[in-house]
Amino acid sequence: MAQRILLDRPLSWQEVGAVAEGAQLSLSQDAQLRIGAARALVESLVAKGVRAYGVNTGVGALCDVIVTRPQQQQLSRNILMSHAVGVGPALEATEVRAIVAAAVNNFAHGYSGVRLAVVDQLLALLAHDCVPEVPAAGSVGYLSHMAHIALPLVGQGAARLHGRLVAGGEALQALNLPALVLEAKEGLSLVNGTPCATGLAAIALTRAQRLLDWADVAAAMTVENLHGQLAAFDATALGLRHSPGVAQVGERLRELLAGSEILKRSAGRRTQDALSLRAVPQVHGAVRDGFAQAASVVDAELASVTDNPIVIGTPDEPRALSEANAVGTGLGLMADSLAIAVAEIAAMSERRLDRLVNPLVSGLPAFLAADSGVGSGFMIAQYTAVSLVADNRRLAAPASLDGGITSGLQEDHLGHATPAALKLLKIIGNTEFIVAIELLAAAQAYELQRDSAARAPRTDAVYRRVRDAIAHYRDDRPLSADIQSARDLVRQPFAHPAAQPFAR
Repeated sequence: MAQRILLDRPLSWQEVGAVAEGAQLSLSQDAQLRIGAARALVESLVAKGVRAYGVNTGVGALCDVIVTRPQQQQLSRNILMSHAVGVGPALEATEVRAIVAAAVNNFAHGYSGVRLAVVDQLLALLAHDCVPEVPAAGSVGYLSHMAHIALPLVGQGAARLHGRLVAGGEALQALNLPALVLEAKEGLSLVNGTPCATGLAAIALTRAQRLLDWADVAAAMTVENLHGQLAAFDATALGLRHSPGVAQVGERLRELLAGSEILKRSAGRRTQDALSLRAVPQVHGAVRDGFAQAASVVDAELASVTDNPIVIGTPDEPRALSEANAVGTGLGLMADSLAIAVAEIAAMSERRLDRLVNPLVSGLPAFLAADSGVGSGFMIAQYTAVSLVADNRRLAAPASLDGGITSGLQEDHLGHATPAALKLLKIIGNTEFIVAIELLAAAQAYELQRDSAARAPRTDAVYRRVRDAIAHYRDDRPLSADIQSARDLVRQPFAHPAAQPFAR
């Protein structure tokens, strides 16, 4: 049975990630009342003729153009049509679901003014596996993605219903839902705020958290294969660096490698290992510290109201405040920073991989080939890792510093939070492949060790989990399929019957 999440207080990034992966979301009674109260304020603004951006005015550079009451429904619909300008490949279903969850969360604060029927329609899409088709490219902030998500609500656009691409109107018919006629402000609220960047950031955190666990695991397996010096992970030494992440990674490495006969035999053979081995706690730990900071930023965004304008006051004295809470600079800076941190994980993983496949330093058969005379083994897989590391380096340039002037000088500073989050997801995807290659190479290396010393119980459990999914490689099939299978493994939470998930 799918997990159920009741939205009463602001969602956490973990809850948004859970909804993205299939958890069901519903509104508490208090959340419904907040949404209804905000709608009453919008209706009062309309009735009283109080000037309010996007309610009875145009949007963007047209903010001073008055829109009469009979035109307000058309304004809301037109906003969706004109703002749906995305191009390129579509977002993944999990990414769209995360954005929808973040949008519902934003409306549930009670400052946007959409009707409850609009929020219920979004929740119905989530509940019935109906995922709007959303082109990934074409946004400097937040407008185009949300416009594409909103199109099926009015019977337009397209959606994937149980994975099958259908027109938006057909999707509504299949779900027995009416096409909505949007009222004043609803079109603007549907495309406004930071749900797009926030939802994408929550997915990035979900995947990055799993990736960091698997990176620790792959590193431990490589250290063991290369007969590393366990003293580098001594708790006393690591404790002298004041970093929760360093302490956490050090503890995990000690847990993973406890009882290793391989490392017991190699103790003291070298004064110290190469940095890609002995500095795993310091590098992975620094990334974990950055991850913790990023998570706090996303949770703060989910707790914030990011619509413009917000509606406050009472039905007798309604107010619409035009502000800039929809500018997601904090999210953009966070995504840029975490992107660099994850790229660091990738770079170090590739260096460890190179040591595994390089017979000059590994003491193992060249390139981990079953027959190094006719087989290349993992020689070219390391090329793939190098290529992806280089791609990460290019992608790590900060999106939050990108310029651009839009809407006739009205929007003359752009935060680029959504492009930053999309770029972060690309780096995470590249790094998942790199860690997957290291994981495959480490499993192969275990089978090519020159003595029969036992692996640590926990690394042995991981090795067996890898082998349950992917056989030993003998140059007998395209290696890319194995890499894809290992990447699928890395995208799952780290768990094994003999190696319980790491504590949070």
